[in-house]
Amino acid sequence: MSELKNDRFLRALLKQPVDRTPIWIMRQAGRYLPEYRATREKAGDFMTLCSTPDLACEVTLQPLERFDLDAAILFSDILTVPDAMGLGLYFEEGEGPKFERPVRTEKDIKNLPVPDPEDELGYVMDAVRTIRRELNGSVPLIGFSGSPWTLATYMVEGGSSKTFSTTKTMAFEQPKLAHLLLSKISESVVSYLNAQVAAGAQALMIFDTWGGSLSPQMYKEFSLHYMRDIVSKLTRENDGRKVPVILFTKGGGQWLSDIADTGCDALGLDWTTDIALARRQVGDRVALQGNMDPTTLCASPDIIRQEAAKILKAYGNGSGHVFNLGHGITPDINPEHVKTLVDSVHELSAQYHK
Repeated sequence: MSELKNDRFLRALLKQPVDRTPIWIMRQAGRYLPEYRATREKAGDFMTLCSTPDLACEVTLQPLERFDLDAAILFSDILTVPDAMGLGLYFEEGEGPKFERPVRTEKDIKNLPVPDPEDELGYVMDAVRTIRRELNGSVPLIGFSGSPWTLATYMVEGGSSKTFSTTKTMAFEQPKLAHLLLSKISESVVSYLNAQVAAGAQALMIFDTWGGSLSPQMYKEFSLHYMRDIVSKLTRENDGRKVPVILFTKGGGQWLSDIADTGCDALGLDWTTDIALARRQVGDRVALQGNMDPTTLCASPDIIRQEAAKILKAYGNGSGHVFNLGHGITPDINPEHVKTLVDSVHELSAQYHK
C-alpha cells in the first residue's frame, strides 16, 4: 500500500501533534452534490449504488475532488449487515428503509446467520479495496458499521421508527431475547469491521444513531455493553499503523465518560454537547470528533466561518480534535458552503497547533 500523504486525521484521533485540525463530514458523499445525484441516477437505485464497487468508489471520491477534506469514508449503508442476514431490505420513496422479514421471535433470532464478510458482504470489501487503490495514499479511508442497538431497532421494527416501541418492549419484557439478538449482531459487526480493515480501511467508526433514545440504565445494558465488546475484538493495527476507533452515540452527551471507558480512541459528539465541557470531562483519554449543527451550513459563509471559529476555540490548544458536523449533512446544502467550512477550519485552526 502507498504511504499516506496526509495522515492528519489519523494523528488527531491518536492525539498526536498535527499542523491544523483535520476535517471530514458525515455523509460527505451525498445528495447535496449534483455529481452524486447524477451517479445515483445512473445506478438506478440506492442499493445498486451501494453494492456496485466502482460506483461506490466513484461517489466516495467525489467530495474529495471538490473539497480539501482530510479523510474519505466508505460509501455504504449501516443496513448492509441486516440485509446480509436475509431480512429483505428495500427502500420506499419518501419512507426510508424497510425490511420484508422483521425479527420478533426466538426462532427468528436463532435462524439469523452471521454473514461472511467476504461472501454475502463481499461487495463492501471490494469497494474498500477499490477506494484504497484510487485514493493512492492521498487521505485515509474510514470504514464503519451501525451499532448493535441501532441495527436491532431496524430489524425488530421492520424499518425506521419514532418511538422504537417494539424493540424497547422486547428489551423490557424479554431481555434475554434482546440480548440474544444483540449478541448475534455484535458478532456480525466484529467480523464485518475486521474484514474492512483487512481490505484497507484505516480507521473505524460505529454509528449508534438511536442509542440516545434509551434511558441511562437501558443505554448501558443494551447499547454501550455491546459497543465495548466490539471495541475489545477489533483489529487495532494493520499495515504498520494503528487503526483508531470512533464511537458516536447521537444524543449521548450525558454518557461521554462511560463511552470513553470502552477502549475506543475517539468520541463523536452531536451539536447538543459543549465540546469544551466534553474535553474537560474525558480529559486525555480520547480524542473528540464534531460537532457543528448541520443546519449551520444553511447560513451565510460569514456565519459558517464564525461558528467554526467558536468550536475550534472551545476545544482549544493541542491535538485530539477532528472537526465534523454533529450529524450527517442534509441534502439541501449548497456545496460552496461546505467549501467555506473546510477551508475555514484549516485556516483558523493553525493557531491552536503551534
